[in-house]
Amino acid sequence: MTQHHDRIGGGCLCGAVRFEVAGALRDVVLCHCAMCRTWHGHIGAYTNAPKTSLRLTEARGLKWYSSSSFARRGFCGECGASLLWERSAGDLISIAAGALDSPTGLVTTLQIFVDNAGDYYSIDPRIAQRKD
Repeated sequence: MTQHHDRIGGGCLCGAVRFEVAGALRDVVLCHCAMCRTWHGHIGAYTNAPKTSLRLTEARGLKWYSSSSFARRGFCGECGASLLWERSAGDLISIAAGALDSPTGLVTTLQIFVDNAGDYYSIDPRIAQRKD
């Protein structure tokens, strides 16, 4: 399911990164992989959209970290907020759901890498699950 927005804004805590997304956003997917848990301090919660629909309105703080051979993560170099994830190849960009301005109208529909979940929390059985 996707939520259609004419435009929705978002950004970091300090305002050094702001963006707008035009059009549809995928509902939220929770990622339990060790890399997301380390990056966020807990699970990753992402929506996504075509890269062409994301427009940076303030980018002075945006930094990128190559977290693997196939993806990089965008964050604010001033306040540290984790904001974006994108594959090296592909047309989509993932956006941290918590970085979007409210209301989003999004719902969480899937959990991935549940076999990699941390031992300090429980998987929500009400939300669909995938091992990878």
